[in-house]
Amino acid sequence: MSKVVADTGEIEAIKLYKPVDCTTNPSLVLKAMQLPEYHPLLLDALKNEKKTSTLADRPYALVADRLAVNIGSELLKLVPGRVSTEADAHLAYDTRACVDKALRIVDLYAEKGIDTSRIYIKLASTWEGIRACEELQKQGIDCNMTLLFSFAQACACADAGAALISPFVGRILDWHKANKKRDYTPEEDPGVHSVRRIYQYYKAYNYNTIVMAASFRNVGEIQQIAGCDNITISPNLLKELEQSTEPLPYKLWPGMGGCPDPHIPIKAENYQLFEQMHNDDRMAVDKLKEGIDNFAKDQRKLEEMIVKVAQ
Repeated sequence: MSKVVADTGEIEAIKLYKPVDCTTNPSLVLKAMQLPEYHPLLLDALKNEKKTSTLADRPYALVADRLAVNIGSELLKLVPGRVSTEADAHLAYDTRACVDKALRIVDLYAEKGIDTSRIYIKLASTWEGIRACEELQKQGIDCNMTLLFSFAQACACADAGAALISPFVGRILDWHKANKKRDYTPEEDPGVHSVRRIYQYYKAYNYNTIVMAASFRNVGEIQQIAGCDNITISPNLLKELEQSTEPLPYKLWPGMGGCPDPHIPIKAENYQLFEQMHNDDRMAVDKLKEGIDNFAKDQRKLEEMIVKVAQ
């Protein structure tokens, strides 16, 4: 069955549901920081961050990095596997900046004695983020490619050697409901169909990239992709699954076959093909931009919170 990954940065939820891995993002870190038990982690970040941000309008950006690592380090005390820590969404369209930020995050974990084998660096699945992933994977730093909405993104991430991708089921559904003005059953859910297509493609063409479905709106979506390599689930849906007595049969498995797509290599030299395929998917274009913008806004809110504490 699928590996369950907790989509939260809240320590009590991790203790309760005992997932194998956990994943965070700026929005989840911001939410977690509303809890008093996280205040010491922020004070530690303020105390120990000696570098000064070169960004005039974001003087505490580097403290936010250290805070994210402090939270990730606490979560790693509770899970046997890995934690995903996200690179600053403001850098999503700058390959070099993504690589440099990832290396800084790895160094901050190393200061705490945590090996890279227990970390995923989360990067937005822009063309620039995918190229950063390729460089980092060659250095032995595993990447979790997030905000993935299009088949083009999935193909390019696999060819870049990404350790893991996070296709966003629920956000795809949100777009289709808003734009098509209709509801969808779990069986016809376009987000579910996207994950199924990517999963079949990866297995058909022997990619080792882990497919970790993310961003669910209901338990029905999770049930429809049971068997996917990994599934990252929010605490409220974990609770609902725990209380359910319904059977959970496999819907996806490695040898299932049925891939409808030919092999489509999208390597570093295939930028034009990526742009054409990705831009043909209006949903993916809209949701990728929206996702980056929202993560960047929450990153700024987090940094504003740090400013208030620092003063």
